[in-house]
Amino acid sequence: MTSTPVLTVMFRDSMQAPAQSDSPSAAKPAQVVGDWRSLGFALRILAPEPVTRDTLALAHDRAHVDGVLDLLRDNGFGTRDPALAASLPFTTGAMLDGARVAIAERTAVCAPVSGFHHAGWGGGWGYCTFNGLMVTALALKAEGRAGRVAIIDCDQHEGDGTSDILARLGCGAWVSHFTAGAHFHKRSEVAAFFARLERELRAARDADVVLYQAGADPHVDDPLGGWLTTAELRARDALVFEMASALGLPLVWNLAGGYQRDASGGIAPVLEIHRNTAIEHLRVFAS
Repeated sequence: MTSTPVLTVMFRDSMQAPAQSDSPSAAKPAQVVGDWRSLGFALRILAPEPVTRDTLALAHDRAHVDGVLDLLRDNGFGTRDPALAASLPFTTGAMLDGARVAIAERTAVCAPVSGFHHAGWGGGWGYCTFNGLMVTALALKAEGRAGRVAIIDCDQHEGDGTSDILARLGCGAWVSHFTAGAHFHKRSEVAAFFARLERELRAARDADVVLYQAGADPHVDDPLGGWLTTAELRARDALVFEMASALGLPLVWNLAGGYQRDASGGIAPVLEIHRNTAIEHLRVFAS
């Protein structure tokens, strides 16, 4: 008898906040998980714990951490919303706990969160406040769970905050960082993108965990993107999951960007892209 594929998802209501500025990202976790539940996906929901200020300060200036959480500094959305500030330790906690589960169980896990890669050592912008990718990598290293981490960032935009932290802390020897947004933006580059993505995944074969940003904003209709079709985004996810599975790489993925709206002002097109990522996860990790 074949077992029903199950998608492990790090989720709790505390990860949620009202949408900020022009971005739906802060409110996406519940919308995405609700969409998957409505479609009958088999979900294993695990509640992540919030990271501490000390853990956030592994990747950030403590003044930035305290300033944002104490509402004395703007967050990456340019607001000082207390609900958003309260959600931030949980969104990074989802990524970190997801990585811990992926490593322990040698599988793939979803952390349905966004808002990481533009956050640098001393601050954040572009809808990103704390860099959950680098906080996760540094915490795993400190805990002895990972000696090498691979970041595969397929958001539309360059992960400049991640690069800033890597340079400042000198982590390049054990954290590999591929940010597609630094290299690929045109329809003419699709084949080159897939070839490069495959090379980056093969180069990560010795990593203890892969942190994958499955951004929806490279979609051709995204107002902040514009070069991959729905089918190509799904093929991107399939390639990442298939190679991680074949190489035996634990993997945790998040939602990253996505800014399309439907006729009613909702985010149905974005939900479809994230749904396809979940479907590919379930297909590849069916066992």
